[in-house]
Amino acid sequence: MTNIKDLAKMAGVSVSTVSRVLNNYPFVKEEKRMAVLKAIKDSNYQKNINAVHLSKGKTQMIGVVLPFSDYPYFALLLKGISKQAYKYNYKLLLFQTDYMESREIEALKMLKQKQIDALIICSRTCNWSTIEEHLLFGPIVLCENVNKKLVSTTFVNHYKIFYDALEYLYHKGHQRIGYCIGRKSGASSVKRNSAYRDFINQYNLPDNHDYIFDDCLEIDDGEKVVQYIKKMDTPPTALLVTNDQAAAGILTACQKAKISIPDELAIIGFNNEPISKIMNITTIEIPLEKIGNNLFLQALSGEISNQEIAVNLIERGTV
Repeated sequence: MTNIKDLAKMAGVSVSTVSRVLNNYPFVKEEKRMAVLKAIKDSNYQKNINAVHLSKGKTQMIGVVLPFSDYPYFALLLKGISKQAYKYNYKLLLFQTDYMESREIEALKMLKQKQIDALIICSRTCNWSTIEEHLLFGPIVLCENVNKKLVSTTFVNHYKIFYDALEYLYHKGHQRIGYCIGRKSGASSVKRNSAYRDFINQYNLPDNHDYIFDDCLEIDDGEKVVQYIKKMDTPPTALLVTNDQAAAGILTACQKAKISIPDELAIIGFNNEPISKIMNITTIEIPLEKIGNNLFLQALSGEISNQEIAVNLIERGTV
């Protein structure tokens, strides 16, 4: 492969002159610039990008860890991240993990090896100690509240959101309230469960574990929830569903089963996805694109910051 010394020899100029032409520096005589450009064309010279990155100390690339790229929640986060990456001329390297710890560790190793400048983790499986081990190697930004440890975060207060939504349903006359989540082991799910426990204790409501449904991510999962509810002697009268896809599935299945919404079953979804607007589902709007914007800016700056994002309850026809 042709290198800078070869170009200098071909053009009959110094190595420093070739370097100035390659980097578009001024004060190069026109005949020398043209000679260098001819040598570049004749030799089909290509810059060694790795060497350029090494010299600059940056790759202009940021890693993004997310479990699924086709799930609306993460797609909207990624949309916000991507807009800022384009604006600041950065490329994104996506790590789709399917919540496999080994894949998250692969992303952390790339940060350690300086193959990326920073890492955004939208949802994680690794424990905090694993994250902490890699903080020396570059900025790591999390989409969750980790009590202001030495890492930047952009997050929503899942405990407060959940508690407030439960109280909203309670004041609408509901006492048998359940909820649906994607996975029980997630950090957000732990906070939601804590809010649920505190809520039923505060209002002396029955603690029915059958009212809690996990693995609710898709429309089809909502139909499974309704099939299960139909078998109950005392079913819940309201459900808090942590994504609009599953909420839409529950609504559709209820309509097929002649279960009146909201009279027999009230539903609150999450995220204000387009499907919630189409199906008139009451939902909690989480500004995911805005969160994605901020995650990128935190990764870019490298300075530690923690930002809580406000949410809105959008009242429609399912409560």
